[in-house]
Amino acid sequence: MPHPTGPPNPHALRDYALLADGRRGALVGPRGDIVWMCAPAWDSDAVFAGLIGGPGWFTVTPTSPYVWGGYYEAGSLIWRSRWVTPGGIVECREALAHPGQAHRAVVLRRITAVDGPAELAVGLQVAAGFGEHPLRKIKRDEHGHWTARAGDLHLRLTGLPHAKADESGGHPQVHAVLRLEPGDHHDLLLEFSDRPLEQPEPARDLWRATETAWAEQVPDLAGMLGRRDARHAYAVLRGMTGPGGGTVAAATTSLPERAEQGRNYDYRYVWIRDQGYIGQAVAAAGLHPLLDDSVRFVTARLFEHGPRLAPAYTAAGGPVPDPRTLDLPGYPGGFDVVGNRVNRQFQLDGFGESLLLLAAAARHDMLDAAGWGAARIAADAIAARHGERDAGIWELHPDRWAHSRLTCAAGLRAIATAHPAAGRGLAANWEALADRITAEADRDCLHPTGRWQRSPADPGVDASLLLPALRGALPADDPRTRATLDAVLADLGQDHYCYRFRHDQRPLEDAEGAFLLCGFLVALAQHQQGNAVEAVRWFERNRAACGPPGLYAEEFDIAQRQLRGNLPQTFVHALMLEAAVRLVADL
Repeated sequence: MPHPTGPPNPHALRDYALLADGRRGALVGPRGDIVWMCAPAWDSDAVFAGLIGGPGWFTVTPTSPYVWGGYYEAGSLIWRSRWVTPGGIVECREALAHPGQAHRAVVLRRITAVDGPAELAVGLQVAAGFGEHPLRKIKRDEHGHWTARAGDLHLRLTGLPHAKADESGGHPQVHAVLRLEPGDHHDLLLEFSDRPLEQPEPARDLWRATETAWAEQVPDLAGMLGRRDARHAYAVLRGMTGPGGGTVAAATTSLPERAEQGRNYDYRYVWIRDQGYIGQAVAAAGLHPLLDDSVRFVTARLFEHGPRLAPAYTAAGGPVPDPRTLDLPGYPGGFDVVGNRVNRQFQLDGFGESLLLLAAAARHDMLDAAGWGAARIAADAIAARHGERDAGIWELHPDRWAHSRLTCAAGLRAIATAHPAAGRGLAANWEALADRITAEADRDCLHPTGRWQRSPADPGVDASLLLPALRGALPADDPRTRATLDAVLADLGQDHYCYRFRHDQRPLEDAEGAFLLCGFLVALAQHQQGNAVEAVRWFERNRAACGPPGLYAEEFDIAQRQLRGNLPQTFVHALMLEAAVRLVADL
């Protein structure tokens, strides 16, 4: 069979599975095509950029016709691609060696002829720097290991001693055909490192360590609503959280939210707001390790930047780079972009979400002196800056967004309640500031119908305004809380999905997809109002808005039942997990 000469054709986003080890991630499609991976870190340049039309992929595909399937091993990001062919069934077990090392990434692939013989084509093309640095110095040693360089990276491929290297084009490839007898298995290991590689480790040892790490890090979650999906959501969050405690918003860049609309973004960074959402979810479930991670990351950023806290950082805590485009075709309907303009924004609600996160840790007796110091920094920043215009949760033009201010009020109330008795004077000041901020919002952001409106100048309905009441900015039985939920259901709800807000007079679905974050917010709001049946309906509808690998993107195209935007979106997994925890009380 001839080796691949061009990038594998793209799939619908719903068909991609995620492999992750905490430090980087990869996407694998239904043809066994790993077409996305950045190394050595989340925000590094891609070594596999086939997803956005560039060079770079690692394919393991049956040579005969097949029907694809696949599944995650429970409580892990170990994926099993499964193909039914005319001659039998073949599986490829895939993972990134976990826990990930700082300087070395290992792609593990174990091919098994489950039923009958198997023949598969294997193709590897590595192109570091989004294609700028193809393979060079390709050689096969006396043990059959292939080694090469790509940019500053060293790489080694183990398990294909009889492969051939094709260096005739601009991007060299290594390719082979594997044949397995019934019941046999074969291991492939691909290593990347920004340092010279040491002696290879046996595949069985790497698999055993990976299995053990996932078993130790993902809890059972017995009794949760939608337990299997809740565990999977936790595994996704765990796999996308680095050693510094930050969880990247998504593994990818440039996947379009709307075809040919220019809404392509790079989400391979850590948003402060997302850390708050993740912390709330895992605190509700009593899952302390990820809560501690979020607190550690946010605390460090508050001490470092104080009232100038940025909305987002790299996983290592550094600044997000400015946006730039690459000379690549992009995923169909989109274009290529790295970096994010969020680095130039002020987002007030980040301080409120930080306080909510720190208060959740305090309720679990997990907030140390540094954490309380970070809380004072965040509260002081709110006191100094709550009158300023900010970009808001949706990162739009600067305005006095009601959501931002009410989230700060919720955070102040939460941290005041959680503060130890010795700090009652300080807690009283925080409560008073929360009252003042809420009163100001009531004066300029209360719609004549009694609901919250988006800003003093924008009377529209916004689903994000459900969140402050969920976090305690004002009581559940406050008329403004109930009126806001009623307005969101009437204006933004559709078939138990929810849109963020109305962009204009077009039908909602013509402007963008339904926002899965908002769908889970409605489920939680219905639960807060005692509407148990509706809460579960909203939860189940949005829980199903994924593909076979169970990953959520930011948006869901209701008509086409397709995912839109970068994958996977961690704040959706966080809200899904939180809803799974809180709604179980209704059953």
